[in-house]
Amino acid sequence: MESSAKKLFSGGLLLSLAALLMRTIGVGFNVYVTGKIGAAGMGLLSLIMSVYSLSVTFAVSGISLATTRITAEALGAGKQSDIRFAMKRALVYSLSFGLATFFVLFTCADYIGITWLGDKRAVNSIRLFAVSMPFISMSAAMQGYFTALMRVVKSASSQFFEQLVKISVTSLLLVLVAPKGLEYACMAVIGGGTVAEIASFIYCFVAYKYDIYKHFHKYKNPPSKGIMQKIFHIALPVAFSSYLRTGLVTLEHMLIPRGLKKYGAGSNHALETYGILQGMVLPIILFPTAFLSSFNLLLVPQISKAAARGERGHITYIGERFLRFTMMFSIGVSAVMICFSHELGYVIYKSHTASDFIKTVAPLIPIMYLDSAVDSLLKGLDEQLFNMKINIIDASVSALFVWLLCPKIGIMGYIVTIFASEIFNLSLSGVRLLNITDIKIKALSFLIKPLICSFAATTVTKFILESVKAIAFSYLSLFVHIALALFTYITFLIVTNTLTKDDRLWIKSLVMRAKK
Repeated sequence: MESSAKKLFSGGLLLSLAALLMRTIGVGFNVYVTGKIGAAGMGLLSLIMSVYSLSVTFAVSGISLATTRITAEALGAGKQSDIRFAMKRALVYSLSFGLATFFVLFTCADYIGITWLGDKRAVNSIRLFAVSMPFISMSAAMQGYFTALMRVVKSASSQFFEQLVKISVTSLLLVLVAPKGLEYACMAVIGGGTVAEIASFIYCFVAYKYDIYKHFHKYKNPPSKGIMQKIFHIALPVAFSSYLRTGLVTLEHMLIPRGLKKYGAGSNHALETYGILQGMVLPIILFPTAFLSSFNLLLVPQISKAAARGERGHITYIGERFLRFTMMFSIGVSAVMICFSHELGYVIYKSHTASDFIKTVAPLIPIMYLDSAVDSLLKGLDEQLFNMKINIIDASVSALFVWLLCPKIGIMGYIVTIFASEIFNLSLSGVRLLNITDIKIKALSFLIKPLICSFAATTVTKFILESVKAIAFSYLSLFVHIALALFTYITFLIVTNTLTKDDRLWIKSLVMRAKK
């Protein structure tokens, strides 16, 4: 049990550091792009990206989770010979869906851009990202394989390589074509992403072929029967859930600018408001998930292996600790973002509107982050069908809320929708997790004490900074402000025994193991 936890921590730590670096670069690049194309451009780009997300959902069709689960379960059951066979079938599956998505996008780009998005300037961008779909789908299959085997270096390096190519190509294209107008600026961003996806696929494929030859070529036993059926069993429920949910989310995002226009905003102002919230603020709100998303990802194969072996105690041990640490982390992040919302909006985007949105959405952070952790645990427990039902209901209600509220109360209608959606999803997922596992939640250490510590920490930090008249006017000063608040928060967690001595010794042992 302890060995598995250490393996999860060491792998997650490496991926988290890589994700943090890439997320930092990504946010910085997002600021650069915002400066180039403006808030209205970010609004149009966010609309295009909503169709991109839907397209990726069709192209991937649940294959990443399928390869992660099947590889992890084959290792847990000692059936290594199944892995090569399963991966060949998975790549055929993913290529088929990727090509089908490319064909639909390329032939229907005019209809999607003009009728769905209501903006002809999106058409060429849609055709550009259509080219990347087969490469994204096959990369997803290989990334699932790397995740199951804890090949964190390969996974992290491929993501870093992709980000490097994306930034380089997009920056060059923005210089060359952005002056021609908003349509060309969006094409530059989408084109850079497409080139990066193709480059990332080539990198992943070479790493995958080398890895599978090195570790699994010696296993010549006939594969187990029904592997393709198992791929369908895992992937298709996730795929259908994702189709419906992402389709409804795309509909929701298309309704937002239209609802804002009905509320009284002009076309450009509607795109600007939507762009600030969706393209500028939410990336800041989600930035700290770089610390958690990698652990969420690696949690799935760990829980899958434990479930395959019937190790309920291991599931409880990992689950309870992970959920408690997630809550402590997310409450601290939420408090810091509320405390420094003005500084974050001003330093990063020079926007008071962005500051207001950050302060408004930040209280939702603990629910958002915890929901992701609960979903990872449920995926590892073969609960994708349950997730499918919840996600479909959630997305349907969200689209309905946007349709009803945005014309009445403007952008606040979308914010209310985000809050209602996250609370609804976590409530049902959390109850399901508690019902099928032995995980217990203690309100005092899980919620009450972290909240008290976060309030005390931000109050003390603000008092200190105001006493010395320290104001954040630069990235460095903002970093110092946030670091001081987090240090104070951790100190209060230790003093109040919210972060117990046993927790600290456990973390220390994991860090020492990760260094080895």
